[in-house]
Amino acid sequence: MCAVHPSRSRPGRRPDEGAGQVSRAGIRPTSRDVARSAGVSQAAVSLVLGDKWRGRVSAATAERVRQAARDLGYRPNLAARNLRLGHTRTVLLVVPALTTEFFAGVYTGATRVAAEHGFGVVLYPSPEGIGAVRDPFASAQAALDGVIASSMAADALTAIRGDQLPLVMLDSDPEGSLGAATVNLDIADGVRQVADHLLGLGHRRFLHLGADIASWTFEVRARELAARLRTVPGTTLHTARAPISIDGALAAAEAALGRHRVTAVVCDDDKLAAGAYKAVRRLGLRVPDDVSVTGIDDLALATAIDPELTTVRLDAELFGERGMRALLAVLEGGTPQAGDIPVELVVRGSTAPPAAP
Repeated sequence: MCAVHPSRSRPGRRPDEGAGQVSRAGIRPTSRDVARSAGVSQAAVSLVLGDKWRGRVSAATAERVRQAARDLGYRPNLAARNLRLGHTRTVLLVVPALTTEFFAGVYTGATRVAAEHGFGVVLYPSPEGIGAVRDPFASAQAALDGVIASSMAADALTAIRGDQLPLVMLDSDPEGSLGAATVNLDIADGVRQVADHLLGLGHRRFLHLGADIASWTFEVRARELAARLRTVPGTTLHTARAPISIDGALAAAEAALGRHRVTAVVCDDDKLAAGAYKAVRRLGLRVPDDVSVTGIDDLALATAIDPELTTVRLDAELFGERGMRALLAVLEGGTPQAGDIPVELVVRGSTAPPAAP
């Protein structure tokens, strides 16, 4: 009796016979199962499924391998393949501490695009909110293919990025960015929209409640607000700074409003605006009858406070998507999409013309 070669199909055998037994047993099919089912070597399977078969195996054999893989429900082990190639298809997203839903939206957008390209995203929030963080990996270059980072956590990047790791910066100065690419929201235009709205209502006495954080995005907000107001004669602008917290904003705004008689408070962030609301009311004033208040972000908080907040809507998910697409372009040697992401002023009940003197 002659032996049957294990890589050859027996006469009358269905192409998926061995595979069916494997699948029914609840075991993930392997390339060996595909080879056995198609009657070819594992090397031939690798060539076909890696799309390197032309000139090495026939078209008929290639189709037989593909059909066997489909019948088996075979999927390549990408993890093992990536380790062999020296890539993990993993991206690190470095953001400030997740104290608002904004960066959760950035993460959602980034992971959506990453999944379309077979990448995973590891989220690493700075424990202190901003500034340096401990390297989350013993060797980042061995564990990551690239990094996306907010400028608010830029100090973390020296240890994490190394010299070779591709990096995309979010909310970062394009002229001085550490990254191979930058992705920005058009914050400058958002601030101009706020200023024009308030000026159009007749406001001339302003308080800027700024975030007490050394970051490019907040520098832009302060600079653009001052520049726009300077174009209108008779305007005054005072500045107070606060940590991004409701209590911090309450204390800073209450002190500033006690010193300066203003009709509009422009806040760097919706949480700062919520603190400003409390300060206005603590001083016996009303929003917007006595003081108009604006924010930036359009968080859920903006419609939870009363009156609802006039604020600049930032598309956090699109921000994350664009950041991931930029990194993928860098990894592929391409050019990321140019241009800032548009933002939109949403006018609600917290702004009105100033009361008569």
